[in-house]
Amino acid sequence: MSKLDAKLLIVDDDEDVLLAAKMFLKQHIQVVHTDPNPENIPMLLKNNSYDMMLLDMNFSRDATSGKEGFYWLNKILEIDPAIAVILITAYGDIELAVQGVKEGATNFLLKPWDNKKLLATITTTLETQRSRKELQDLRTKQKFLMEQGDQPYSHIIGESDAMLTVLSTVQKVAKTDANVLILGENGTGKEVIARALHRASARKDQVFVSVDLGAISETLFESELFGYKKGAFTDAREDRAGRFETANKGSIFLDEIGNLTPALQSKLLSVIQNRKVVRLGSVKEIPVDVRLICATNMPLYQMVEEGKFRQDLLYRINTVEITLPPLRERQEDIPLLVNHFLEVYCKKYKIPKKKLHTNTLKRLEKHDWPGNIRELQHAVERAVIMSDSNTLQPNDFFLSTQSQQEKKGSALPADATNLEETEKMLIRKVVDKHGGNISKAAKELGITRASLYRRIEKYEL
Repeated sequence: MSKLDAKLLIVDDDEDVLLAAKMFLKQHIQVVHTDPNPENIPMLLKNNSYDMMLLDMNFSRDATSGKEGFYWLNKILEIDPAIAVILITAYGDIELAVQGVKEGATNFLLKPWDNKKLLATITTTLETQRSRKELQDLRTKQKFLMEQGDQPYSHIIGESDAMLTVLSTVQKVAKTDANVLILGENGTGKEVIARALHRASARKDQVFVSVDLGAISETLFESELFGYKKGAFTDAREDRAGRFETANKGSIFLDEIGNLTPALQSKLLSVIQNRKVVRLGSVKEIPVDVRLICATNMPLYQMVEEGKFRQDLLYRINTVEITLPPLRERQEDIPLLVNHFLEVYCKKYKIPKKKLHTNTLKRLEKHDWPGNIRELQHAVERAVIMSDSNTLQPNDFFLSTQSQQEKKGSALPADATNLEETEKMLIRKVVDKHGGNISKAAKELGITRASLYRRIEKYEL
């Protein structure tokens, strides 16, 4: 008969009781610790992560009232609210035991106990405790699924040779559990590819968790990714699963992984290697089974040479690499993308379907799209909203910079000054609209944060 995968602590000042309980229970439970002194409880809970505790209600200093037992019960639950506590008493005081359950104990036992009864109580309590945890985890996943369910990543659009190569790789690797690293400029659709990998995998019915590592501060990294116990820090009012736990059995997408500091890289590497997380404020290791997909627009190999990115972490995350081409290298996909976004935003804003003038499409195909698909998407959205015509003209689109092809055709366009002034006015208007929030402003403009910062510096805004 296999042992219960659990860690149990028994605290009772009767050494004979401890010895008898340990001799019997260690045949049925993986780890059984005992201690006759309740004063050691805080230290024991700090250094170990117990699933359950058997606590005597009456110690020698207070042999009958149970007050000392209540004191330690409250102390235990204050230190570890998730632990299951079974109270034991030698005096058959049912009212005392019932009061203990009301104050947070999970169950109670009367001494002398029958071994079968003892094991049955422990087994039932563990099953109940784990069922509650599974329910809590399920609710967390359902909440996450509801929050992520409306994300606009339903399918990949593209028929260019460059995209067909990407799609072929996705099809081959998706069915495996290999770690995937997606490389590409901002706005090329790295999360779209990550979601496509998940949907085509054996984990498609499980949760997909997306994490923007660039948006998580170093102080919040562990609590966000690995979770925390109640009381681990000031605002930790309840136990919370981290992103890795939430993604268990599913896929986790770590975007902007190149932004991690060396210290955070080390912590992430440990989790990837061991497939276990430890919540902040806890010592208990929690196994996690996730499909790991990472992405970055940063030159990781160069960063390894410069000592800015761990080589062993890079080897862990890039079993398979997928490099996404920028939009300027797949211009034949622009008509497909534009038509898709036209359909999406005309429907979203309840506007009759619009189409492009031939000259408009030519201009869009010549543009370099430094912000890639994201820039194109926002350009189409703005045009749909602002234009009163059912046919979109070239001047309905504000393009962030001139394309290289346009520059080749003319050394200095006559309207260059007007274009710069228009860009300056639009940037000021959008930045003001978002109260100086550069990330939101850059997203609306369809350019990267770095590009927006350069323009703000250029125009001295």
